[in-house]
Amino acid sequence: MGTPVDAPRLIPWGPDRLELGEGARWVGARVVVVDVPTGRLLEADPARPGPLRQLAKLDVTLGAVAPLAGKDDAWIAACGTGVALLREGGRLEWLDKPEDGNPVMTRMNDACADPAGRFWAGSMAFDFTPDAGSLYRVDRDGTVNKVLDGVTISNGPAFDAAGTTMYFTDTARGRIDRFHVDPESGALSDRKVFVQLKRGRENPDGMAVDGEDHVWVAVWGASEVRRYRPDGSLAETIQVPTRQPSSVCLMGREQPRMFVTSAAIGLDASDELAGAVFAMPVAVRGRPADSFRLG
Repeated sequence: MGTPVDAPRLIPWGPDRLELGEGARWVGARVVVVDVPTGRLLEADPARPGPLRQLAKLDVTLGAVAPLAGKDDAWIAACGTGVALLREGGRLEWLDKPEDGNPVMTRMNDACADPAGRFWAGSMAFDFTPDAGSLYRVDRDGTVNKVLDGVTISNGPAFDAAGTTMYFTDTARGRIDRFHVDPESGALSDRKVFVQLKRGRENPDGMAVDGEDHVWVAVWGASEVRRYRPDGSLAETIQVPTRQPSSVCLMGREQPRMFVTSAAIGLDASDELAGAVFAMPVAVRGRPADSFRLG
């Protein structure tokens, strides 16, 4: 009888501990993440564990980025109270600051580009005021349009490979919604509940869609990453060795690996892995981050 082989499990991918790690994305030959409160954009080497490398540090919070098509080391960023192009060296070119007029103090949170080259970015209140946040769509001409309001903690969005389905979560409501996306205009329609989790105990955070169009979600507070089939049924649950996993990214095609960010904010020092970036082999291929195509 053969010796049992342990199933793969998440391990820390380096010594860094982030206050609020988020926005894990597969970009080129690297995985990029952000540390929201410190405004840092960081990269991990997917080939070997080690310290994160800092790509930029902003003077405002940084929610997430997407690569800017045709440009090396240039990004579009959901940061501060709006959306900006992030040039090499950390220089910001603001497209708009739509949250500046919000009567509640808010910041941008999670964001990503879609397969059509648009950028989608959500916001939330610093003090989690209910319904104070919104979701914005940045079109290829650089205009920023509000497409949803009444959001408490905006997370996701994530898109299927065709770009016609968007998954979006309001973490505070414990719910992931699914929308149809018009491929030409980006207009949203046909909103449906995709998954309802146990509100207050299971908090869906950052998401990714894999090469089989299954949805992976980091479940904040539950120490889990879950994989859901396109019909919303649960396919797989992976334990995370800290309480607050915050985003998930699948990287690679030949030997794919999953990366998971986490957060130390609000936890005491007894959770030694809080804020770590984790990784493990997986059996399903990832999809590279889509680029924002300006112009």
